[in-house]
Amino acid sequence: MQWKNGDTTNGHVVAGGNGQGDGLNQLYGPTDVLIDKETDSLIICDQENQRVVRWSRRRDTTRGKILIDNIYCWGLAMDEQRYLYASDWKKGEVRRYQLGEKNGTLVAGGNGRGDGLNQLNVPRHLFVDRQQNVYVSDYWNHRVMKWTKGAKEGIVVAGGQGKGSALTQLDRPSGLFVDRLGTLYVADDRNHRVMRWTQEATQGTVIVGGNGAGAGANQFYYPRDLSFDRHGNLYVVDSNNHRVQRFSIE
Repeated sequence: MQWKNGDTTNGHVVAGGNGQGDGLNQLYGPTDVLIDKETDSLIICDQENQRVVRWSRRRDTTRGKILIDNIYCWGLAMDEQRYLYASDWKKGEVRRYQLGEKNGTLVAGGNGRGDGLNQLNVPRHLFVDRQQNVYVSDYWNHRVMKWTKGAKEGIVVAGGQGKGSALTQLDRPSGLFVDRLGTLYVADDRNHRVMRWTQEATQGTVIVGGNGAGAGANQFYYPRDLSFDRHGNLYVVDSNNHRVQRFSIE
């Protein structure tokens, strides 16, 4: 869906909308989307169809094009060189693709599912910075990992202290964002909060939520993803409340 800023009643369909299925005019359980401004198109993790697809944003577009198939995709990112990154939650790995390439290059995980520093256990969302460092929400390990370019193992940058709600812990982290200072923002799904972790911090701070599951303006019910706009406003996908919330963060 595309929603114009300030209009909360009139979104319109820009991809799919023809029921769940595996036709090129359909999506089935999409989990992530990014905008490729260069080609004015959407790139979508079509998770249940085990593929990544591209949809042009032209109004006459009625079907997508398969970019990558046979992938249990959950998260997507694109770097400044226009390499595409996709997580495969089933294989426990993240690969980098040149657009049009099918097999990609392993950049994180790939050593079976587990909690070693060279492993991931259901990698979900991704963020890639200007140095091509890959940040991964390592869902079932309750941690966020950073893999520097060419590394054989990752570094824990948030969580990693087991499942829990202490400031040193995460409970099934999902969406990620890293600012230019290297500060990490993470949607802490089952703790119903968004946390901020500064570089090399041993614990995070709660910046929104953390007031239990609920539908109040200061609450979430499974926050799944987040993003910032150029003005510094935070947007949070509040999954089980079926809404997107915007916050001004100091």
